[in-house]
Amino acid sequence: MNKENNIALIDWQNLHLWLKKEWRDLDYKKFRQYLKDKFWVQTAYYFLWCVNEEFQNLYESLQRAWFIIYFREHSASLSGKKKWNVDTDIVFETMKTVIEDKDFDKIVLVSWDWDYIKMVKYLIKKNIFKNILFPNNKYSSLYKSIKPNYWINLSLLDIRKKIEYFK
Repeated sequence: MNKENNIALIDWQNLHLWLKKEWRDLDYKKFRQYLKDKFWVQTAYYFLWCVNEEFQNLYESLQRAWFIIYFREHSASLSGKKKWNVDTDIVFETMKTVIEDKDFDKIVLVSWDWDYIKMVKYLIKKNIFKNILFPNNKYSSLYKSIKPNYWINLSLLDIRKKIEYFK
C-alpha cells in the first residue's frame, strides 16, 4: 500500500469549461475519490474565480466532496466582469507550499493551460511532481517537452466513467 501524501491543485475554469464542451459534468465526490485512489491525494485545492451567490450550490458540492476552495482576489470594480484567471494564484500557492510546507510528497495539477509549464518543469526537476491531469486532449503543446508519463487525459473513456456525473 502506497503511503504518499500528495496534494492536488485544480484550475476550475480549465477543468470545468473544457469538460462541459466534451461531455456532461464532473461528479465532485467521484473525482475526489479518483484523486485519492489513483494519485494518493490527501489534500485537494480547488481554485475558483470569485465569491458569487449564484454559485453557492457549486461551493457546497465541492466542500461536501472534501475540496478546499481558494477564491481569486478581485477589486470590487471587477466583480461583475468575466475575470476568472487563477493561474497566478495556483503558481503562488504551489511555490509557497514547496517552500513552507514540508508535509507532502508530490503535487498533482489539474489544468491544460500552458501558464504552468515553467512551474511543472521545476517541480519535476525537484522530484516533487506527480502528474498533470488534462481535461481533454487539447492541452498546450508545451507539455510535449516533458515525459508523457506525467500526463493523464481525463476524457479517456475508462477515466471518464469513474468521474462523470449522472443524474
